[in-house]
Amino acid sequence: MQSSTLQWFPGHMRKAQRLIEENLKLVDIVIELLDARIPLSSQNPMLREIIQDKPRLIVLGKADLAANVDAWLKKFREETPAVAVDAVKGTGIKQLVTLAKSLAESKTHKLTKHGAKPRSARVMIVGIPNVGKSSLINKLAGMNHTKIENRPGVTRAKQWIKIADGLDLLDTPGILYPKFDDADVALKLSWTYAISDEIHDLEPTVCKLLETLAEKFPAGLVERYKIQASTDSHEFLNQIGLKRGCIKKGGVIDTDKVIRLVLNEFREGKLGRVTLDEL
Repeated sequence: MQSSTLQWFPGHMRKAQRLIEENLKLVDIVIELLDARIPLSSQNPMLREIIQDKPRLIVLGKADLAANVDAWLKKFREETPAVAVDAVKGTGIKQLVTLAKSLAESKTHKLTKHGAKPRSARVMIVGIPNVGKSSLINKLAGMNHTKIENRPGVTRAKQWIKIADGLDLLDTPGILYPKFDDADVALKLSWTYAISDEIHDLEPTVCKLLETLAEKFPAGLVERYKIQASTDSHEFLNQIGLKRGCIKKGGVIDTDKVIRLVLNEFREGKLGRVTLDEL
């Protein structure tokens, strides 16, 4: 996959970026939601320029699927508050709320000091597509306020949601890079489905995923497929196909079916806990 030719910045994402810029003045802090499996690759390089000096809280989502979470938290905390969460089980949610209120405190106190009526702290969650924004918002709110769309770039229009006593959320759609200058970053975004499967060739993408997992996290592959992990990705795909019965007429391996199988099982965390970015 050539990153120089991979560009995916559809119109609704341009609109989402404008919404964030326009609504930034309405909130006290910005929560930047990252995928704990790719904590660097899932950052938006435009975000700092957009939010400028607004207080920021980094949240490592999907922490239940990631390795080395504590090391990454330590790294991020050198610059800004950070917390890891599992939006399914609710791990880290209380800490997130506490940190958000604390970061907004100076702004809300300043308002009341100057005679304004006391109000809840206001936050905005931003993140690239399919990073788990909707799931996190649902867990924070305690009910299904936001319809989850498991397709990159699909989120409902902005809305205000009460997520805790004294804390209100301005929900906005996620935004994605306008282009990919780093082929390695583009691959990781495609593995985690931040980039739609429809815009690139899945076979080399999945082969590279298998090579990476076999090199760095082989135990998960062995446990799942009960075969020795191999850096020969095409041979490994064939072995998985045989093991799982992905066979077409004539005894030929159904490569497309195996590719989808591996990709889906990786995204569901069935191939073990991984962190694909390097500290």
